[in-house]
Amino acid sequence: MEPRKQAILTALDTFVRQRPGMEPGNYSDAASYRSESRSITKDLHDYRVIRRTVELRDSITADMILEASQSAYSGRLQFSEPGKASIYDTRPAKVWRVDYCTGQYFPTEYRKAACAVLASALWAWTREHAMPKHSGARLRGNYPGSEAVHDNIDGKTPGDWLRAHFRKLFGARMAARWFS
Repeated sequence: MEPRKQAILTALDTFVRQRPGMEPGNYSDAASYRSESRSITKDLHDYRVIRRTVELRDSITADMILEASQSAYSGRLQFSEPGKASIYDTRPAKVWRVDYCTGQYFPTEYRKAACAVLASALWAWTREHAMPKHSGARLRGNYPGSEAVHDNIDGKTPGDWLRAHFRKLFGARMAARWFS
């Protein structure tokens, strides 16, 4: 694995492994606190599966992960490379660092952001390197009598083919969360 990619994944690992910092006072009862805690733990498990998949594909580069971070999860998860400051921290980073801008509540979203960035990089890589060639056949449109030319892969649009591919790879639950 290229050293930059390894360093970026290590920075993401450090970011995701941090404790969520849930505040019990933000919850009306213990059941809702535990429910949210389970959801946050599920995000960690999803991250580990997606991360391992990205790690095993050597042709997914550091640049692809950095590009995915620009748009995935509204671009709120960014990376600072060594020797450069970020918009969130004026001190230059000593190693690759994750900078995150919280949307609503950090504990419930920081692991989701990491999953979304890696899922976006994996989607782009699969679209470019693993998807079969399309036939350009005609498919029916969304309403009767409409026909439009779409890329056609085994009778599916490219997006439908990718979603089916990720359902096979990760299962319906994870595919619905990260690849829909």
